Amino acid sequence: MKKLFTILAIITCAIAIIFSVLPISNLAVFPAAFALIFCGIAFYLSKKTGKVKKIVQFTFLLTLCALSITAYKAFFVKNEVVNTPILNEKEAQFEEEAIEELENLDLESIEFEDVDIEKIN
Repeated sequence: MKKLFTILAIITCAIAIIFSVLPISNLAVFPAAFALIFCGIAFYLSKKTGKVKKIVQFTFLLTLCALSITAYKAFFVKNEVVNTPILNEKEAQFEEEAIEELENLDLESIEFEDVDIEKIN
């Protein structure tokens, strides 16, 4: 059981570290919470046998680092959208080009002889 919880703690800690560095850092809280729980259980089982492994303590430390990175990004990093007028101009330009392409289509040359409209409805 001790090995199982140690492995689960390492895996969830690695996932928490990866999520904390990515732009989706807010999701790192969930694997970090599970890693803390698994570390606690593994530490308790190790303490019970009298052989506390360093890997459990190291995993606990890495989980706290992942949580601190996540907290820092949540409180101090602000995501702002800049240059929205330029984006609005490009969007309007793409819309005009799409309208021109639709107007240039020759829909009258398409024949619908085999399509039965009554069966579609």
